[in-house]
Amino acid sequence: MGTPVKRIVLSGYYGFHNSGDEAVLQSILLALKEQGERQGVTYVPVVLSINPEETARTYGVEAAHRMRPAEVWRTLRGADGLISGGGSLLQDETGTKTIPYYIGIIRLAQWLRKPVFIYSQGIGPVHRPFFYGWIRSAFNRCAFISVRDDESKALLGRMGVPADRVEVVPDPVMGLSLREQRSPKGDTLTKPVIGVSVRFWNEDRLELRAVADALKHVLEQSDAHIRFLPFHLPSDEQASLYVMEHMGELYKERMSIAPPIDHPQDMLAEVASCRVLVGMRLHSLIYAAGQFVPMVGVSYDPKIDQFLNRLGIKAACSTQKPDANALAEETLRLWNGVEAWKREKQPAIERLKVEAGRPAERIVAYFAGRFKGN
Repeated sequence: MGTPVKRIVLSGYYGFHNSGDEAVLQSILLALKEQGERQGVTYVPVVLSINPEETARTYGVEAAHRMRPAEVWRTLRGADGLISGGGSLLQDETGTKTIPYYIGIIRLAQWLRKPVFIYSQGIGPVHRPFFYGWIRSAFNRCAFISVRDDESKALLGRMGVPADRVEVVPDPVMGLSLREQRSPKGDTLTKPVIGVSVRFWNEDRLELRAVADALKHVLEQSDAHIRFLPFHLPSDEQASLYVMEHMGELYKERMSIAPPIDHPQDMLAEVASCRVLVGMRLHSLIYAAGQFVPMVGVSYDPKIDQFLNRLGIKAACSTQKPDANALAEETLRLWNGVEAWKREKQPAIERLKVEAGRPAERIVAYFAGRFKGN
């Protein structure tokens, strides 16, 4: 008998030029490949993407358009299973269409009698209780459920999903590694770098002005170079330029912005080259942790606090209460204590990196006949 070949569909926020979600996709693909080789199962991934041509070109996989129902139907009908996740797919903070879309994909796969695997999702916030029944009904029919934090598991419990069916694992990006070779893009920096990932949040931009004030103070107290890292194009690039403008001409020579980066492992390399990272994007903080780069969080969402809590860290401030002084103080503390931070956090980070591969291990074992689901 030859090696079994399984077609697996991946559903997530893919193809939207969001480095964090692209890193989730790349992490899952690499974990499936590694576990498949270890357990003797060959996978043919098919990604549901808003830009299937680009996704196929970037990752060397098959892809289908996520918003063309007939194409999604054919893709799922010809598959052996569906992976939903990772990322914050099931939340209604950003609108009412997100949960119906992702639950619809799950229910279609289940109607076609395909096993569904929930891969390290962050659940919530869910403000509209009528969505609870939708999520409960779909999840209770899944072959495997994993979420990325205890808070997500607790929320599923309140929805009626039994706790013993939900496994808590790290975000898959904790397991993402650097590429062996990378062609440098843009300028080569000689000064030690503070990476900065910002996004628009408050309408009055008070949080971004606080970041600007904090970074000015940091530059006054150090020899750092500020490197802005836009994770979601083009909006994060615009947010970065806003902060740079508010820092003023005096600091112009000590700031730069990374050029557009398509591949998540290239952004990972940018983060790895930083001495400290200041991040509003969740995956900027996860990238930093995975590369043992001390990070300073600016929280706009509970998922930021939930991730930092796993490492015994608290956000320096929040978008609701921006605090330039606290942000500058924490950044300088880490700037002057990098090695101590690494020694303290390394055991927890190493554990999360290992645990990040557990969903892929379970999924491959399911198809190899060694795991029946949770």
